[in-house]
Amino acid sequence: MTDIIRTPIEEMPTKSKVAIHRFPGGGGFLWCVATARDLTLDLPGQAEDALAVIDGYLRDHGLDRTRIMRAEVIVTDHGRKPEFDAVWAKWMPAGCGPVRSFVQSVMPDGDLVEIIMTVALPADF
Repeated sequence: MTDIIRTPIEEMPTKSKVAIHRFPGGGGFLWCVATARDLTLDLPGQAEDALAVIDGYLRDHGLDRTRIMRAEVIVTDHGRKPEFDAVWAKWMPAGCGPVRSFVQSVMPDGDLVEIIMTVALPADF
């Protein structure tokens, strides 16, 4: 068994949407990236949709939001941070907030947000 498992992006198999690294003694990390599936949504809608994609990754691996250690949020308009923060506050369990960055970048047409997560795996994973 390899200590790294990757789930490639179908359109570009040289990139992964999920990667897992298992430590030799147990535990490890899961990294994942998500954008909205519906690019017709506004920023809050795309944020909710991207977070739903992340929920799916977590569920697929028997994890939950409390294990998220780091989040990187990339948006096309930093001035809309309060809108994203409102969605985030409803989604993230109280007391479990990870280290989070929020930056602006040029993104493909239609994409308003991209979210990258680092999630801790339990020792018995």
